[in-house]
Amino acid sequence: MLDLSKINKEWSLFLDRDGVINRDRSPYTLRISEFEFYEGVLESIKKFNSIFGHIFVVTNQRGVGKKLMSENDLLAIHELMVTSVKDAGGRIDKIYYCTSIDDTHPDRKPNPGMALRAMKEHPAVQKHLSIMVGNSMSDMEFGKSAGIYTVLLTTTDVRVTLPHPLVDLQYDSLAEFAADLPT
Repeated sequence: MLDLSKINKEWSLFLDRDGVINRDRSPYTLRISEFEFYEGVLESIKKFNSIFGHIFVVTNQRGVGKKLMSENDLLAIHELMVTSVKDAGGRIDKIYYCTSIDDTHPDRKPNPGMALRAMKEHPAVQKHLSIMVGNSMSDMEFGKSAGIYTVLLTTTDVRVTLPHPLVDLQYDSLAEFAADLPT
């Protein structure tokens, strides 16, 4: 059971991007002009900065693989996101992304490759002290297949009845999740 009162700097946080940090555009967020933070996200990530030892973004970006956008377009969006988070007093330690259109690619969620890479590159990251926050069942499968706790955000109308085998906690927004964490 995930006890939020026990979270400290030994813990790591994995965040999906679209539908968690920014509004999910259909079918993809392709340009900087389409990237829009959800209300309260910048303040939430600032709070996470004081609680979690590591903060990662893990995101499928099939739009690059489908040639709807370039990898440079994606990197520009990520630069804007990281700069905005930093300017608000927060941090993102690293962004892991998968541009493959092949669902069997080890880094494409729900496959756990991005989490496993983060754990390899950052040896202090421990499965049993990590949380994945996402807005889809694919994100929840990713978290569980990586052996970490999961938090489902209902920002895109995905909702489950708890208890659920893939979902430890459920919130309406990242800001609501952040408000439940210890200060």
